Amino acid sequence: MSILLARCHQTASAHRGQLQRHMSVVASVLRYAEFGDPAKVIRLEQETVPDPAGGQVLIKTLGAPINPADINTVQGKYPVKPPFPAVGGNECVGEVISVGAQVSGLKVGDRVIPFATGLGTWRSHALYSAASLMKVPEAIGIAEAATLTVNPCTGYRMLKDFVPLKAGDTVIQNGANSACGQAIIQLCRAWGVQCVGIVRDRPEFSKLRDYLKNLGAAEILTEEELRTTKLFKDGIFKKPKLALNCVGGKNALEMSRHLDNHGVMVTYGGMSREPVTVPTAALIFKDLHEMLYVIDQRLKAQAIPLDKSAQGKLRVLQEKNPSISHNLHLILHRGVEGDL
Repeated sequence: MSILLARCHQTASAHRGQLQRHMSVVASVLRYAEFGDPAKVIRLEQETVPDPAGGQVLIKTLGAPINPADINTVQGKYPVKPPFPAVGGNECVGEVISVGAQVSGLKVGDRVIPFATGLGTWRSHALYSAASLMKVPEAIGIAEAATLTVNPCTGYRMLKDFVPLKAGDTVIQNGANSACGQAIIQLCRAWGVQCVGIVRDRPEFSKLRDYLKNLGAAEILTEEELRTTKLFKDGIFKKPKLALNCVGGKNALEMSRHLDNHGVMVTYGGMSREPVTVPTAALIFKDLHEMLYVIDQRLKAQAIPLDKSAQGKLRVLQEKNPSISHNLHLILHRGVEGDL
């Protein structure tokens, strides 16, 4: 995952604890007017942001991630199609620099995250409705706060909503090195659940495995190792009750082979762009269940695990970029290739 760190350009300064009015802020914005290759269709533009009115809040963006869904949205491959011209991005963390006269509960200097979707967060400054913002403790790092509203929420709900898990149970997941995968590993650790993660083989696999096991993974396997592992057959770990799939194809097929009787596979992504298949015998004789998941906005605010983040229990591995224009085309190209 890459985190865009926004540089700010404003003609009046904001001081903590003071209500600011009549500010003229020039924001940098990553905008696109057609679907396509993000490195080709996204343009860096400037726009003037007015004072917040009524229940609005003006924030300075501190960081915003590039998620696979963000890339897919720009490509036109995501089910939700924004109207043009559109601003990329779906998450961020920002600092309040001005509030409207009707805003209560937020003040200048507060650190906030928007939990609504489709707001277009790849911008240095933005106006949001106060009702769409949640205050977060400053103890939470910028990268962690900027990525709270999608991946940790998704992981939290999938672990809570499909199978009643208890300490000592096993969960298996692919895409374990993704932001969502890392959140799942850490939530499992906090709850005493064994999490076995699957990642693609790579030159520095051992380094990645060590990092993910340090986060709390019980074991990390490559896709090839998944096909031959005896971890579950030999009783080293209990057979998984729950499999979490964001890849599809043969990877998901191999995970389903290891599920316990009455196990559940939840699919929440398809990065391989291959269909999910399940052995017929497993469906009939093991009574496996295939489920789909898309996070419900009504559950988002309930699921944001601020307590774990504030305690330093949720971390995310990311590449930081010093401004929203820094190596923009290279960053977006890497996002398309699935390297972020």
